Amino acid sequence: MKKAQVRRFNKVKDDVIEKAVFRRRLVVSIFVMFILCLILFANLYYLQIVKFDSYTTRSNDNSIKVVPIAPPRGIIYDRNHIVLAENRPLFSLEIIPENSKNLRADILGLNSMLNLNLEEDDIDNIIERAKYRRGFVPALIAENLNEKQVAKFAVNEYLYPGAHIEATLKRFYPLGDTLTHAIGYVARINTRELEQLTQNGKINNYAATNDIGKQGIEKYYEDLLHGTSGYKEVEVDSRGRVLRTLNRFSPIPGRDISLTIDIRLQLKAQELLKDKRGAIVMLNPQNGEILAFVSSPSYDPNPFVRGIKKKEYSALLTNPDKPLINRVTQGGYAPASTVKPLLVVMGLNEDLITPSTRFFGGPFYQIPGSTHKFRDWRRWGHGWMDMLRAIEISADTYFYDLAYRAGIDRINSYMTRLGMGQKSGIDIYEESLGNMPSRAWKKRRYKHDWFPGDTISIGIGQGYWTTTLIQLARAHAILTQNGRNIVPHLLKSALDPTGKTDDISVATDQNLALEVKDPTYWEYAKEGMCRVINGKEGTGRNAFIDTKYTACGKSGTAQVISIKQDARYNAASLKEEHRDNALFVAFAPKENPTALVAIIAENIGGGSKQAAPMARALLDDYFYYQELNTPPTQEQIAEISKGISVTSNDEADNEL
Repeated sequence: MKKAQVRRFNKVKDDVIEKAVFRRRLVVSIFVMFILCLILFANLYYLQIVKFDSYTTRSNDNSIKVVPIAPPRGIIYDRNHIVLAENRPLFSLEIIPENSKNLRADILGLNSMLNLNLEEDDIDNIIERAKYRRGFVPALIAENLNEKQVAKFAVNEYLYPGAHIEATLKRFYPLGDTLTHAIGYVARINTRELEQLTQNGKINNYAATNDIGKQGIEKYYEDLLHGTSGYKEVEVDSRGRVLRTLNRFSPIPGRDISLTIDIRLQLKAQELLKDKRGAIVMLNPQNGEILAFVSSPSYDPNPFVRGIKKKEYSALLTNPDKPLINRVTQGGYAPASTVKPLLVVMGLNEDLITPSTRFFGGPFYQIPGSTHKFRDWRRWGHGWMDMLRAIEISADTYFYDLAYRAGIDRINSYMTRLGMGQKSGIDIYEESLGNMPSRAWKKRRYKHDWFPGDTISIGIGQGYWTTTLIQLARAHAILTQNGRNIVPHLLKSALDPTGKTDDISVATDQNLALEVKDPTYWEYAKEGMCRVINGKEGTGRNAFIDTKYTACGKSGTAQVISIKQDARYNAASLKEEHRDNALFVAFAPKENPTALVAIIAENIGGGSKQAAPMARALLDDYFYYQELNTPPTQEQIAEISKGISVTSNDEADNEL
């Protein structure tokens, strides 16, 4: 009886416990399910409401791509609106990296199929450039494809789903080598430039651009010429093919710019230096506008635009005439006697000379207490002279004495203020400083003190003194303007996309580069230069006979190698590269000059004999065009575009 009761009691007790456990479990389960549902609805709210825009964009990215559009590069004109650099259409081969399963293999296959002649370095460069851009931005493989290559690719395009042909505009220089050192060129952006663009925050503006300015005006005014990139939104299929354009935002073209160059004078200067090594720069000394800018020999920039081959570039590098050097701004030359009028201004201002002081010029000059003879260019000397005659006949002994009494410190101070050993301010980056020597320079360079004998050669623009042609032209421009600072420049104006002309050319500095006690000191120096051309003994008189304008100038003959104390210079016995350089600086008209020309011709002899006639020919053409006072006709422009000068020396001489 008791056992049965115990069993019934236990059974009742078990049911109660089980029901209690069940209820607890049910409550927990319902609570967990509620929490899970709450999380689910919260997540749905977050995805559907909060992140709606973000996920919509991600979804659209599966079918919509943003394709950048390169802006047309600005056109470059001369001052007469003759085209110097333009854009021409060509076919390019591109590949979208994200649509290529094996980028290197695809490039190798295309290179072989189309005979693109890409080398391993070229392929590496293409792949490296692609890393700096988004995967859907096309990478350029080759440019300037011909019709046969385009047709062959069209047949085999299915083999390379990421590749396509793009019709683009490419830079072209119609006058070839005529203005290379002034304008420069554009070429493919390299890795270093991509890094620089990234650092400067400009990389997005170059998403569709493969080229960038490398030299000259193209590089200096890159921001003006490049423009602003546009883009288009396109719908693509699963293979990346464009189905349709959804939106287009047009790029803003680069600004067209006009240079101060007169292509007629440029072609004349190039003709004068044909088959010679040297440089010519012609400018307006009143405002620094450069009218002609020639470095000879030159080279055609167009191969650099399309991608110059190693053999072509190697030929330029190994050319003994060094065509890659810009001799106007990078060539280092002894200025020779062309600096004598500048030294006269210093001598007058320092009370070392007067216009009437008499000096006897013998066959040589000796420092007191020294036996070394510094010879004059005339073996028997020049006899008695005053300051103006010293400039006219270019007497070396007069300037040996002036330099010795002035000392290197004063010479350095004055010539530095006239721009020697300094950047000229010209609007291209390729410029050397030359060397205006000083005591500190020699100590630093040679670990020796400066000696009085070092100063003597400086007095005739030789010794340690080297200058660039643009520095020499600028110094004489400052002289013509009585010490006012002149900044040589190539940019005349820029035209924005709305058609408005912006006056953004380099402004002429109204400050004085060199202030003297008496303004007549400048007039004395200029009068001496006028006697060089118009005086009875002037070294440049033969080259300027019967001009209808009055010119002033100064010749210079720079020794390239030293001649022994008692030896005579004999050009025929020397190698060509050891012969004298010819220099000449001239300006005209005498009153209120508007043209100044500076010339350096390497290893061809004396400046008065070789360089002065070139200066005359260029000034003749300048005044001929000034007298015409009309821009070139369409027929002349057509001839100029072929690289043919529109007037000859004879024509200019007859007119003048």
